[in-house]
Amino acid sequence: MVRLQHIDNRIDQIQKLRGDLPDEIRDLEDEKAGLETRLENYEEEMQEQKVAKRQAELDIKEAEGLIDKYEEQQLEVRNNREFDALTKEIEGQEERIAEAKETIEKAEDTIESNEAAIEETEERLEELEDVLDEKRDELEEVVEDTEDEEKSLEELRGEAAEKVGSRYLKAYSKLRDRLRDGRAVVPLKRGAAAGFAVPPQRQVEIRKRKTIVACEHTGRIIVDQDLYNETVDEMKETLDL
Repeated sequence: MVRLQHIDNRIDQIQKLRGDLPDEIRDLEDEKAGLETRLENYEEEMQEQKVAKRQAELDIKEAEGLIDKYEEQQLEVRNNREFDALTKEIEGQEERIAEAKETIEKAEDTIESNEAAIEETEERLEELEDVLDEKRDELEEVVEDTEDEEKSLEELRGEAAEKVGSRYLKAYSKLRDRLRDGRAVVPLKRGAAAGFAVPPQRQVEIRKRKTIVACEHTGRIIVDQDLYNETVDEMKETLDL
């Protein structure tokens, strides 16, 4: 179990070297995906408004042509009823023109707004990609420096965990998860372990190395300091550190 703790300590150190980089990269990638989606939406909406504007311009042209036609027909009518009917048609086309002009105005406002938003989003995306590249390079460098060692540690951990046995391994894992520093096994140093005094009788039991002794304050497993140091040296030799 002492060996397992040393291996886990080293794995924790390696993960600490990586720090928050993996999480930061994931957050940046999520933000990038969100910006790309937003950019697509802006561009799609802008294209829709351009189509709407073109259609409105065609509507105006058609309506103006019809107004000219109806006005010419008014000059040839024989009675007021025909004249009034044509006047109504002209008014309908004038309303159509007014609506089309309103559509054009709204479309132009949206296009202008989206063009500005697209420019701003593209600038943010460019900045984000630079930061992402930098973070990925940092992480890749750390991974390259520690990849071989981490593989060796994982193999050693599997061997050490097997020797500990499922019952003690489960207790050890639960203890590690509960403790902030992950140190489930600690050495006895000058009558104390992890900052808590150990009774003399317990110290004797620990030095005999015959039973597993747990700290009554923290639940950590306390081992003889010499055994702890010997295991450190053994692991360093195995990993050629």
